[in-house]
Amino acid sequence: MRLPRNFLAVCLAILPAGGCFVQRRVVAPPARLSNRPLLTASKEELIERIHATFDPIRSFSMHADMAPSVGSLFGGAITDYATVRGDILFLRPDLIRVAGLDPVIHSSTIFDMVSNGADFRVSVPSKDRFIEGDNNAPPSSQNKLENLRPVAFLNSLIIVAPDPENTLIENDTDESKAVYILLVVRHEGGVPQLVRNLYFDRYTLEIDREKTFDASGEMLSQTRYADWKKYNGRSYPSLIQILRPREGYEVTLTVIDMDINSPKVTPDKFVLPQPPGADVTRLKE
Repeated sequence: MRLPRNFLAVCLAILPAGGCFVQRRVVAPPARLSNRPLLTASKEELIERIHATFDPIRSFSMHADMAPSVGSLFGGAITDYATVRGDILFLRPDLIRVAGLDPVIHSSTIFDMVSNGADFRVSVPSKDRFIEGDNNAPPSSQNKLENLRPVAFLNSLIIVAPDPENTLIENDTDESKAVYILLVVRHEGGVPQLVRNLYFDRYTLEIDREKTFDASGEMLSQTRYADWKKYNGRSYPSLIQILRPREGYEVTLTVIDMDINSPKVTPDKFVLPQPPGADVTRLKE
């Protein structure tokens, strides 16, 4: 059906006169943010905020509640497990240890895992199991919680500032959100690949989220950060949600207390010997 040439002109002429053709709406930010001004920052300033937040952390001792869940994290059934009390130790450059205590008998360890940056070790005393291998070894257990790796905690708890030359900035602000996004890329054979996205809340300029990706663009991890507090005079998120969709689990950490740059965190705290008689599994990349 051909419309007359003056069809558009006729429409434009009648629209202002007909209330049924025009509906005005007011777009407002969420109520909790409506009276707060947006903050501005450049790419370089956001990268400097990462340096200022994480570079001074040489070590920490964290006491936290850990709430694990498994299942299809982005659609499908999710199984939530009991929250356990946990202790997390970190020492530069890449030593991390994560231990979970029995939710009933707090003096009993239900798992203990450590990584030196390249390899990891996991001890599950209740099952007499001991797992060790490369940090990049793919998940192999049908029990998704057994696929937890200490390096997943390391990558989420300490954010490495990107190189400005390999970083782009996006201002993603509309009626429902106000964030800056740093897009970190690398070049493989001259082809750019997305490595990470870092999200900053434009009302506070605090880091809100980090996503990491594999070479095909599939998401490897997503970590959300909230409720930033001061620990030993340094700002750090007290609520951290780690999602690992490929491994099929997530862990929410609620920080109870944290000692940053404690002299008590020494290299000997990251030694996890194999228990006598344990069933040993060795994983390779």
